[in-house]
Amino acid sequence: MTDKPDKFEKNSLHEPFQGLMRSMNNIFQEPPIKGFLESIDEFFAAPFPFSAFPVELNETDKEYIITAKLSGVKKDQINLDIFQQYITITVENVESTTQENQNQKSIFKKSSMQRSSRTIPLAKPIKEDKVKANYEDGLLTIYVPKENGKRLKIE
Repeated sequence: MTDKPDKFEKNSLHEPFQGLMRSMNNIFQEPPIKGFLESIDEFFAAPFPFSAFPVELNETDKEYIITAKLSGVKKDQINLDIFQQYITITVENVESTTQENQNQKSIFKKSSMQRSSRTIPLAKPIKEDKVKANYEDGLLTIYVPKENGKRLKIE
């Protein structure tokens, strides 16, 4: 009798597990699950291009000047919400793709929405109807005139 196990015995002990592993690999390589797993990988691998865009606020006697660096963002992806003492800049990106497979009679649809916003509080009330914005070469500039206060004489 030898200390080495018989080659036949070794293969027969591991054969059920090899078959199970092979079956599991086949399941994960099938199109529905493979596509699902790939989309999860894409979600975590693709960085959100405008997740934390930088914003700078400068103030003069007559206005606030807000600049936001939004490189790679299209003008129609930017929304501005103007309120009495703050401005919110929102950047949205919506993508949708559809793939049809006539052989398997299946349709694969994929949609994604990415949104990021920054709210800039202002120290004084503003003239909401006089706010102007310009977007050029990835730089959003917002000109916000200040509301003129009223000074009262004490009698």
